[in-house]
Amino acid sequence: MSSSAVPERLRRWLETLGELCEYCYTSERITGIPLEVDHIRPRARRGANSRSNLCRACSSCNTNKGDQTHASDPVTGKRVRPFNPRRQRWSDHFRWSEDGTQIVGLTDCGRATVEALRMNNPRIMRARRLWASVGWHPPTE
Repeated sequence: MSSSAVPERLRRWLETLGELCEYCYTSERITGIPLEVDHIRPRARRGANSRSNLCRACSSCNTNKGDQTHASDPVTGKRVRPFNPRRQRWSDHFRWSEDGTQIVGLTDCGRATVEALRMNNPRIMRARRLWASVGWHPPTE
């Protein structure tokens, strides 16, 4: 969904949320690629333009999430709602691997979100390795 469909006042509010993707914590400042507006509950699934339903996401997370409202935990097979940055704390559901290249899901929600959004794809893991080597990564919550 185009961010132009989101009212200006909400786009301005989103800018105050910082420079990290609210799903994978990729830094807009490091990549130089602007974060996108994501509807946590997709517009295609009747998601509203509201503070409780909008977040900032990198292009990869936003594209991979698409219009999903549920994802499967690869450990249990259970279908769960993906991580909701407005209602849940990142550190309750995820942690960084020791080398900072991978996001580890701690809960069924966390594991399902990591898989559904492809948060550990090879491309981003290579970038995280470089960022970690110069002390730019991993970010803190």
